[in-house]
Amino acid sequence: MTKRTAARGQERTGLRGRLAAGTVAVGMATAGAAGCSGTDGFGDDGTLRIVGSTDVEHLDTASSISVGSYALTRVFARTLFGYTSSNTFAETVPIEADLAAEVPTRENGGISRNGRTYRIRLRPGVKWSNGRPVVADDLVRGLKRLCNPASPAGGMAYYTSTIHGFASYCEGFGAVSSRSATALAKYQNTHSITGLRTSLDTLWITLVRPASDFLNILSMGFAAPAPAEYDAYVPDSPELRRHTLSTGPYMIKTYEPGRRYLLVRNPHWSDDPLRGQGPVRIEITLAQDSPETVLEQLQQGTADLSWDLPLPASALPSLRDDPSFAVRETPSNSPYLVFNTLSPNNGGALGRREVRQALQFAVDRASLAKLYGGPAIARPLHTVIPPGNLGHRDFDLYPTPGDSGDPATCRSRLKTPLTLRFPYRTTGSQKRIAELIAQNLRACGVTVRLIPDTTGGLYGQTLVTPSQTRDGAWDIAAPGWTPDWYGNNGRSIIQPLFDGRTYGQNSTNYGGYDNPKVNALIDRALTASTLTRAADAWHEADRLIMNDAAIIPLLDRKLALYHSARVRNALFIPTAGAYDWTRIRL
Repeated sequence: MTKRTAARGQERTGLRGRLAAGTVAVGMATAGAAGCSGTDGFGDDGTLRIVGSTDVEHLDTASSISVGSYALTRVFARTLFGYTSSNTFAETVPIEADLAAEVPTRENGGISRNGRTYRIRLRPGVKWSNGRPVVADDLVRGLKRLCNPASPAGGMAYYTSTIHGFASYCEGFGAVSSRSATALAKYQNTHSITGLRTSLDTLWITLVRPASDFLNILSMGFAAPAPAEYDAYVPDSPELRRHTLSTGPYMIKTYEPGRRYLLVRNPHWSDDPLRGQGPVRIEITLAQDSPETVLEQLQQGTADLSWDLPLPASALPSLRDDPSFAVRETPSNSPYLVFNTLSPNNGGALGRREVRQALQFAVDRASLAKLYGGPAIARPLHTVIPPGNLGHRDFDLYPTPGDSGDPATCRSRLKTPLTLRFPYRTTGSQKRIAELIAQNLRACGVTVRLIPDTTGGLYGQTLVTPSQTRDGAWDIAAPGWTPDWYGNNGRSIIQPLFDGRTYGQNSTNYGGYDNPKVNALIDRALTASTLTRAADAWHEADRLIMNDAAIIPLLDRKLALYHSARVRNALFIPTAGAYDWTRIRL
């Protein structure tokens, strides 16, 4: 969640953690051989140069959830299913086989008649970057790691609510010491999940009930396989990051936390229908916080792509006729303002619906849209589910003139004086966004204390640590959310953000919102017999969440992208908010 946005400031599920600086080399005997020099027809040195601001929140696929981290993990971690990259949005929506030999259906015998059992055969010949074959047990190990207590998956509910026995397995895992790799591996290897069984090259999955979006769930990075070698490390620890293995076209050769990645070609990669092995190397340079400076590097050709910094809105008019500029579709709720409903500050005022409803009238969405480049890029959003996603229907429970806010109505409805703690990301345009929202809130009589935070800190600690939430370390924040998949994707918006039953460490239900009626609507949508009925239930949940004013939706944005003149074959991945690095030619 998970998703999960890269070139928009690592929203969604955002970048979550900055480690101490220091160079480490990933422990792969073959890494040096893959990083050969020479042009090989790929440009001056064959290196795709990506520049950005902040390191990923989690590198381990078990807990990696931001759009930006997905852009990275996708190049070294394959999943059973995935999506093709394309500059035609509709072509990126259908599920494709990746590690799986084929997409299972009822017709080919891959899905049982009752829709509860999936038989998935692995694509033959897939290997880890150390040369060992990928087997079905690696996929089970990857799934079992999702609810580890050290660094659990923010999207765990996708799996606990679908796979038979997953929830009870995870309940027991929570009692294991999060600091002991030995204890974690022992629980994992001595406890089974009733809904998972394997042979060497086949995985059988039994569901609690039929789920029409289950293949989408298996396409997420969470469902990537994990090698037996990972049992030696605490999940997402610095030690594991230094020993990341790859099934994708590239592997991490050098990692300087918070500063730099160098990925080189994986010599054991083969038979991948979704990725290429274009550049000889991929280098990501971090700690660059100025969108203007990054754009200048792209225009001068000293860098090729931006990772997590948006284009400056002031530059967009001059770029419109540049062949290196493009605007891509990625329907999203990004950013949105989330309320900490568990905060004890102000006498627990944000836990009261009427207070949150009053604040809905404060925000000037029209001015926010201008910060991103105006209506060609961003448009005001009033619903939880953005256009282009299952269950979306237009409605506005808190209209203001011209979407410019209504401070008078906010003041008249707000009976309680408020002082709100507002942590914000310092990268890109995030500071200006926070300042504008703070100005709007002050206009309706609210005192706002802006607290600068790194993207990794906000998404890796502040918003996802229940103790900080309950202690009132923050009251409001402005994350963003891009759906984890498109098409039949109602689950990928409502469930991770608003299912109160899943609140806990790393949850993307940041504010601890919990309404039993919404939870029931989630269950109704997930068990609906048709997509129409599912869409109706998702829409009902949307209206109820907005009536509760759990968040303030702000914008539905497209993504403005720019690349250097030497980049060719730049194909877009909407769920990653980025071009497909593996297919680029230089």
